[in-house]
Amino acid sequence: MDDHRPSSPGDWPADLYAWTGGLALAVAISPSRPPLAAAAGTLLLAAALHSAVAWPVQLYRRRYEYASIAELRALACTVAIAGVLLTALAPVPFLVPLGGSAAALLAMVAVRWTRLARRPATSSRVPVLIYGAGAAGHRLLRAMSADPHCRYRAAGFLDDDPRKQRLRISGIAVLGGRFALRNALTSTGAQGVIFAVRNEDGALLRALRSDLSKISGYFMKVLPSLDDSLDIDQVRDVQLSDLLGRRPIETDLAAIGDYLTGRRVLVTGAGGSIGSELCRQLHRFAPAELMMLDRDESALHAVQLSIHGRALLDDPSLILADLRDAATIRQIFESRRPEVVFHAAALKHLTLLERHPAEALQTNVLGTLNVLEAAAATGVRRLVNVSTDKAADPISVLGYTKRITERLTAHHGFLNVRFGNVLGSRGSVVTAFRAQIAEGGPVTVTDPDVTRYFMTIPEAVQLVIQAAAIGSGGEALVLDMGSPVRIADLARQLIGDAPVDIVYTGLRPGEKLHEELFGPGEADVRPLHPLISHVAVPPLDPALALALRGDGAALTGAMADLCVVPDVVIAVPTLSVARTT
Repeated sequence: MDDHRPSSPGDWPADLYAWTGGLALAVAISPSRPPLAAAAGTLLLAAALHSAVAWPVQLYRRRYEYASIAELRALACTVAIAGVLLTALAPVPFLVPLGGSAAALLAMVAVRWTRLARRPATSSRVPVLIYGAGAAGHRLLRAMSADPHCRYRAAGFLDDDPRKQRLRISGIAVLGGRFALRNALTSTGAQGVIFAVRNEDGALLRALRSDLSKISGYFMKVLPSLDDSLDIDQVRDVQLSDLLGRRPIETDLAAIGDYLTGRRVLVTGAGGSIGSELCRQLHRFAPAELMMLDRDESALHAVQLSIHGRALLDDPSLILADLRDAATIRQIFESRRPEVVFHAAALKHLTLLERHPAEALQTNVLGTLNVLEAAAATGVRRLVNVSTDKAADPISVLGYTKRITERLTAHHGFLNVRFGNVLGSRGSVVTAFRAQIAEGGPVTVTDPDVTRYFMTIPEAVQLVIQAAAIGSGGEALVLDMGSPVRIADLARQLIGDAPVDIVYTGLRPGEKLHEELFGPGEADVRPLHPLISHVAVPPLDPALALALRGDGAALTGAMADLCVVPDVVIAVPTLSVARTT
């Protein structure tokens, strides 16, 4: 039995026995013993009065923590009032009810302290506030109470819902909302906060964590999963992914297994952040063959090691090739005959591609076209092109090339999947921030108001896999990524208490203040999955992409022209650079 359970109706009979013993003792030592009938009547009257007084003070209605000061105060008040009324109403000498009530109170306290002494010591339990007085908070409190070895003790609740203010949950009070945090910590002696909000509100979690960071000396934990078998040991430190404010996508494993198991699957860009995670997750579905293609031999070595625990590089599943080489890509497709293709290879660093648009053209556009044409020529059943939110109403070289590849993919009847930034990828803003913090700063942010969409790499990969199961050719699937995250706030969360400054450098060419998931004319339609939108993508004649030439501003302008659907075909400049054939 937990030592911090609330007082309950089960304590009522024991307290009535205490009254019986106390009055019996008072009668036995009374100078003038009352008649037996009068003593029995006094006992019954005492039970009735105690019960009547206990009801309005909620002594047995799970309001008070067992054997707490609050419960003992309520118990003393109940016994005192019942004793005074008993003195006035009982047909016995006044010393009997007065002495009996005092003895009864001592017995009630002694019983509670005896029970308390038999339970596990709680001095090591850490008092905490539970943020969230809804179903998740209720279940967390029950888990704490049910586990005698739990290292936390609930000292109070916080909840922003006005309807829950001043409530008590199993004797634990709701002390206010987020803005009562400081006072609640001080008044309860809590050493930290456990976040227990079922809808995984990342914006609220970020705000609460920011508030707590301004009050030194307190920790914050989260409970990431709440189910019927909740284990208090699931409470853990806040991770960056908790701050995104997104519900995790639920992948239909049955549908995925149907089109992957026993099939020949090819992943391009297999050594990259997305490609390598794709390979790891696809491997679980037992494809007949998993072909991993990349031009980076070290990256192929790493992904093979992560999947098989060894990397001898002698496995034919590893394919070292460059997408720019159309003949080699065609030969690979003809000899290996993949049935499902995930195209994740791309150049992705926006600022660098602004300076080298010809490189972006060669890899992102013409390299993708090589894959699309080889897939179409060899009868590939499914192909998913990994795109980015920068393809929605693009203003950068990266955005232009990814929008063009979306249109080329639609032309060949294949599928696109579009999402924002991923946490932990090579060169991501989070990786850069952590490196800057490790060096003592400063952390560089382009603009105080700049925002971006984020998702975790595993979720990005699940979306890509799910897309191939439910998507149709000629469209792009877009994930509901929740609310965009302010980059300056993200930087502050990573910095924490470290003495590191933030320096604002200004938006660079091609950067937006706020990214978009949908371009002009694209509607948010979700016919098959509540978190996945389907948007139509207008096809683009590959001849227009093949006609792109040159470098610099002229090439950038020509690529921008191909991102819109014109009324008249736009002529593009013809200068020098052509793809490798």
